[in-house]
Amino acid sequence: MPHAIAVTPPSGHRPRWWTELPLIAVVYGLYSTGRLLVREDIPGAVEHGLAILRLEKALHINAEHPLNRLLTDHPALGIPADFAYASLHYLVTPAILVWIFRRRAAAFRAARTWLMTSTLLGLVGFTLMPTCPPRLLEAHHGFVDTMAQYSAYGWWGAGASAPRGLSGMTNQYAAMPSLHVGWAVWCGVLLWRHGRHPLVRTAGVAYPLITVLVVMGTANHYFLDAVAGAAVMAVGALLTRPVMRIADRVKDRVRAVFAHAPASLTPAESPIVSDGCKTSAGERIPGQRTASADSRDARTRSTAEADDDAPAAAL
Repeated sequence: MPHAIAVTPPSGHRPRWWTELPLIAVVYGLYSTGRLLVREDIPGAVEHGLAILRLEKALHINAEHPLNRLLTDHPALGIPADFAYASLHYLVTPAILVWIFRRRAAAFRAARTWLMTSTLLGLVGFTLMPTCPPRLLEAHHGFVDTMAQYSAYGWWGAGASAPRGLSGMTNQYAAMPSLHVGWAVWCGVLLWRHGRHPLVRTAGVAYPLITVLVVMGTANHYFLDAVAGAAVMAVGALLTRPVMRIADRVKDRVRAVFAHAPASLTPAESPIVSDGCKTSAGERIPGQRTASADSRDARTRSTAEADDDAPAAAL
């Protein structure tokens, strides 16, 4: 996916925060509103969740159970995992976006477009396939909601990462794909691609992997949710350049519309000093000599020369 962040803007162009911040806010607002407006088909969501779980068991990739038991039995692991799930995607993702904006401006537009495109693709996934997370399945399926178990240590309650009492402000069945994992993949790629220190690049590898373990261990996502989150980011990376080209065409058309606005009625500057104005008969510009004045001067000089010659002839 490196091509998605290797696009450089035209020379001399630098993104401006007062245009980027409202754009990001609008897209995130649309995403959040879209999640809430998606109809929560709970029976269908439960069936989708169970279907994913059956598929994972058939493929022997259902690592959610052992990870969930590990966090449930050991608060020293479970509590930090809950804090990570509830906060890191709200902190790390904006921090990486600001870092790219300030330190790698040439890559910012492509990185921002990649993130936004993938996020909107995730919203399509929530709409088409509402999925019940493991923690909301019936108890006999063997999952424990660690967010509820350790809610006394944080601000969350029964609504996963939503603040206590605000679970109604989030769609708890928007689990497929996992954008916790998707955004972590985005962060990891940018840290690996643009980080100069080995520790930064190591963090770029570790952060997505830790996020996968956290979302599964807290029973908020299945492993295939995490796979789908990474897949959404891959598709978003492929769509980044086409989306940027479409955005450029739209901007060009808007500029063309404004460029065809009526021009000013002020006439163009004329190279003629009088700017097209004519003088009346007998009128002249101050300091300008006329033909009649030149003829009078010539007659005066002839008379003077004749008077000078007369005494000489008499001698």
